Amino acid sequence: MIRLSAITPSGHVHLGNHLGAIRRWAAEGAPDDLYFISDLHGMTGAHNPAVLRSLAREQLAVLIAAGVGERTVFVQSDLARELGALTWILECTCSYGEAARMIQFKEKSKGQAGVRLSLLTYPALMAADILLQGAAQVPVGEDQRQHVELARVLARRFNATYGEVFTVPEAVLPPAAARVRDLSDPTRKMSKSTRDSVGVLFVLDDPDALRRKIKRAVTDGGSEVVYEPEARPGLANLLDILAGCLGGSPAELAASFSSYGAVKEAVTEAVIETLTPIRTAAQALLADPAELDRIRKQGATRAAERGEHRLASALRLVGAG
Repeated sequence: MIRLSAITPSGHVHLGNHLGAIRRWAAEGAPDDLYFISDLHGMTGAHNPAVLRSLAREQLAVLIAAGVGERTVFVQSDLARELGALTWILECTCSYGEAARMIQFKEKSKGQAGVRLSLLTYPALMAADILLQGAAQVPVGEDQRQHVELARVLARRFNATYGEVFTVPEAVLPPAAARVRDLSDPTRKMSKSTRDSVGVLFVLDDPDALRRKIKRAVTDGGSEVVYEPEARPGLANLLDILAGCLGGSPAELAASFSSYGAVKEAVTEAVIETLTPIRTAAQALLADPAELDRIRKQGATRAAERGEHRLASALRLVGAG
């Protein structure tokens, strides 16, 4: 059974990405699972091409450095020809109404004067990502579940109309992970694309930068160290991060501290210990472009080979091959 997961290069990889997904991919990934950098998805809005290219390479290096197997990871745009052909087939299988009903399209296009067509057709590309690889399971959050459901609809419709080609995928919720909020504003999630990075712990931050950010983290009124996410979201966020790095329950960890300062010191050491090996390995890869290119090509070749027969069959059945 193939599982497929992706990360979009909308910004630098942060601690929440690592604790919430990347670490699990490295620890639990099966030989047939695939992980990719979805750089084509990063083009649905205005973007800087050079930055997008750089972030895609950085994310590839981080995934490899974190332990995601070299043969299981690839960059989406390296399969642009295959995905372009399959996306067109799926667009010809999908109705306008089905695409326009996607919640993310409605939310992101609301009030916008010039909406890119790619924002509407993006779900067909996502379906192509899934169906090309024959993925049976796609771990996604609730915000992407509707897109996987559309991929299921399109797979069934194509199979019924033209012939059996595609595995019908299933959306699965990934295991609960540490909740990581922005250190400067714990009411919002830590995000790759935030404009103000003072509250974001990036995987490639050096230890001094991590120390500064955690030292300045928002805490709450009172002096007792207790885990109360609603009443004390700042302190709860720090305890969530500590639990994510060390394991254990945030509430139980809280009982071992007598001050906010001690919590921040413990979080700082845990985060540095967690991220330093990944940062070191990722920077070594980024400093060796030939090696990173070799790994990238290997992953792209494997992904293309796995999808080749499905694309050929789909083209032939619709009369294009």
